[in-house]
Amino acid sequence: MSTSRVRHIVWDWNSTLFHDIDAVISATNDSFAACGIPPITLERYRELYCVPVPKFYEKVTGRVPGPDEWAVLDAMFQESYARHAAACALTPGADGLLGAWQRAGRTQSLLSLTDHDVLLPFVRRFAIDDFFLRVDGRVGPPGGGKAEHLARHLAALDADPSTIVLIGDAADDAHAAREVGASAVLYTGGSHSRASLEQAGVPVVDTLAEAVALAER
Repeated sequence: MSTSRVRHIVWDWNSTLFHDIDAVISATNDSFAACGIPPITLERYRELYCVPVPKFYEKVTGRVPGPDEWAVLDAMFQESYARHAAACALTPGADGLLGAWQRAGRTQSLLSLTDHDVLLPFVRRFAIDDFFLRVDGRVGPPGGGKAEHLARHLAALDADPSTIVLIGDAADDAHAAREVGASAVLYTGGSHSRASLEQAGVPVVDTLAEAVALAER
């Protein structure tokens, strides 16, 4: 990763800045229970998780969920996640890293596949919205990938992708960054195992502080 020109970080939200992986596992297992699917452990989830999400369910169950089953899975996940996420906090040290990057005269933004109207109250709850030039959640139905979302985000920022590093927790973050010409650093505290992240071919770190250090060198 070429970091000498990096002036802007695009942060992922879920399981990166927002430490919600326990809520994700609880909500996943609640949705599985509603369809008679056995529960999954965090370790197994990290081995199998991928986007689009129906593909993840196929890897777990051996079949693609039908429309009715998908509707149940998604509705139960969203309802359960909302309850569990209310008790979640920022990843330890995240607010300090955001402040330090801003004080150094650099810029940052937030990009998430969480519904935009759901994302904004969380960001405001933690009083971190002033750190970001732009906050973009998903607009429209769930299920898509991140590359197109990232491309729109960078276009709205009028940003040169070669000066951008995306910090996220999923292999899809690396694929999206590569597709638009940006760099990526992947964090092991979220949805993927280290082994699966390392297959993405970008730096993999165990803390957000390490991720920012790579970006600022």
